[in-house]
Amino acid sequence: MEEKEYKDTYHTLNQRRCVFEKTINSRRCTCKQSHRFHLADREGIACKSAAGNTLCVEFLNSMRSKARFALHLTSANGPLPHTKEIKVQTGGLLGLQGLIYPHCAADTNIENAIGLIDAAIEKYASLEKLPYDIIVQAIVKFEGRKKRPRKSDP
Repeated sequence: MEEKEYKDTYHTLNQRRCVFEKTINSRRCTCKQSHRFHLADREGIACKSAAGNTLCVEFLNSMRSKARFALHLTSANGPLPHTKEIKVQTGGLLGLQGLIYPHCAADTNIENAIGLIDAAIEKYASLEKLPYDIIVQAIVKFEGRKKRPRKSDP
């Protein structure tokens, strides 16, 4: 399947893409509103909730914006390069999880992204009132998988 055909089919099948798709596909996060599907030899994540998706988009955009300086970016209008996007998604959710559930601060995985965001709104009244300075520290601190060494040719 050619890449353009794949993307066209993907967007037809997945009309409400999960914004935390990268971190969910890396097996670092789950979400009760996510729906995993397979297309060709790849996995995609759809969101079952329009309201939840809107909330997640707002939270992710806030994290990108607040972490922009720390990630040495001049702008953060939309998805970031893959490694930085994983850092924002996974590191940000881990930071939020540590704030909401201090007993989970050392965890390396996130259980139920939308539940975590809902709990944060319940605790802080809105996404704007979250202590993003602490979340950004978690983003900066987060390290994804290490690159595997290349095998030398025989």
